Amino acid sequence: MTAPNRATLWGETLVDELIAAGVSGVVLAPGSRSTPLTTAFARRNDVETFSQLDERSGAFFALGRSRRLGEPTALVCTSGTAAANFHPAVIEAHQSRVPLVVLTADRPAELQDSGANQTIDQEQLYGDAVRHYRTLPEPKPQPRALRSLRVAADRAVERAIGTPPGPVHLNVPVAKPLEPTEVPDDVPEELAERAPLGVEGRDGPFVRTTRGRPTLESDAVESLADALSGVDRGLLVTGPANAATPAREALSALAEATGFPVLADPLSGHRFGHDSETPVYGGYDSYLDAAGEWPDPELVVRFGASPTSKVLRHYLRDHAQRQLVVDPAGGWREAEFTATDLVTADPSWLADRLADRLERGDADGESDTGWRERFRRAEQRHWERVGDAVGSEPFEGAVLSTVASRAPDPATLVVSNSMPVRDLDRFGRPRSADLTVLGNRGASGIDGITSTALGAGGATADPLVLVIGDLAFYHDMNGLLAVERCGVDATIVLLNNDGGGIFHMLPIEEFDPPFTEYFRTPHGIDFEPVGDLYGLEYAVVDDLDGFEAAYAESLATDGTQVIEVRFDADESHRTRERLHEQVCSAVNSGS
Repeated sequence: MTAPNRATLWGETLVDELIAAGVSGVVLAPGSRSTPLTTAFARRNDVETFSQLDERSGAFFALGRSRRLGEPTALVCTSGTAAANFHPAVIEAHQSRVPLVVLTADRPAELQDSGANQTIDQEQLYGDAVRHYRTLPEPKPQPRALRSLRVAADRAVERAIGTPPGPVHLNVPVAKPLEPTEVPDDVPEELAERAPLGVEGRDGPFVRTTRGRPTLESDAVESLADALSGVDRGLLVTGPANAATPAREALSALAEATGFPVLADPLSGHRFGHDSETPVYGGYDSYLDAAGEWPDPELVVRFGASPTSKVLRHYLRDHAQRQLVVDPAGGWREAEFTATDLVTADPSWLADRLADRLERGDADGESDTGWRERFRRAEQRHWERVGDAVGSEPFEGAVLSTVASRAPDPATLVVSNSMPVRDLDRFGRPRSADLTVLGNRGASGIDGITSTALGAGGATADPLVLVIGDLAFYHDMNGLLAVERCGVDATIVLLNNDGGGIFHMLPIEEFDPPFTEYFRTPHGIDFEPVGDLYGLEYAVVDDLDGFEAAYAESLATDGTQVIEVRFDADESHRTRERLHEQVCSAVNSGS
């Protein structure tokens, strides 16, 4: 069947090829200029569509979906500032290596630089925050043009999921008519016969890409294996996962072969889900401050992005004799600039090969027993004191401890930036439950957190838990509309300390004014009416017992519930400090 006009033909061809190339979901923001794209996506039953009214929230929703699935989600908007509102999520996707396919509709060339309504310069709109950019030609019902369009779609998707993955941007100029209305002689009736490849495409993607992964020569692997085999005091460190951490099985094999303790960031994919035989530790953010008298680690193998824990980062800066940073894209993600080796290789491949060579070399997997025992004892003391504090002192870390320890198996847990991710890092005890923990640590902003979580929740049937601070909640209240529009159920834990509690960690706390008004910024907002506005169940609790009961009830209940827990930011911070001192004292004293 011949398309009614060239804009419709162009949109249908582009969408057809994107789906063939692997795009399984799309977030659509309303607008006129994007009509050919929106209509084409809406008519397909082989792609999941999400309608979002707010472009910024919609972009973070797509980011969350892509982050959870590890595959690209498409984004569609009209021309003008709608496209600019995608920018924060594009930056986060770039920094954290999340695949996105951004499609911005645009005015035709003759309207550029003319003062035409809703027309801005969209060329290179996202700068170097995208892996690939192209402004497509304006629609032409011609065989070569349609084949070129399909190739452009395939190339864009391939760059989005390449090494490293990330966002790509296709700018799509199109002239009216935008709706699928009949325009006589606009598209030749015999076009499908004359250009079957362009109109119909192929079975599967128009261009099939054979992907490889970065590996090392055998001699290089042997050299690294020799370095590991001669080490008594070693560590495996896994930072936040963004296509640069090994699979759990590969990391477990490497840990077993080397005997090295694993210090696992909560966002790494390794804090949770391992069996009890893998030495995964999570209390380092406390006790490494007391490790000054310990012997230095001889060798550290690092996977993933820079760890959330400043304590861990500084420990590696000051004490590691040799650090290997493994990154499949050869990226440098070590801001202390003390790492000694950059290894460009696929993390799972490398971990498997090293484990295999260490085993074949008759390595006994036994690092210094005293070294391993130090970490085991320090970890034990940390969690003993955390358990005591959680049971007796109301502070935000107790909520994160409870959330992590009582989340369903499996579940998706999303934590906001600022204090929630730091509290999860220090108080989220490793467990074998299959928890997928996500956070926007690429650019570490507090915008779009709710939308990211709901996008991740919409990607699977696993229960979704979001832990978010009050300022981040305020930033993205628009995103709550996705609960109903996109059919996502969630347990939302709102930690309300009336402002920016994280600033209590900075020296500016000692200077008030301006600390309270310009940094902690108390807002005094009553969030409870948000429940009525978005049709959510809303509960306010004042203590940990109340939270535990509300949390358990929410996890057992369909729909979305917001559980607001109110804290005094200063008191919570003082509690963290006391607990930190207690752990360090216990580690130093050996008690």
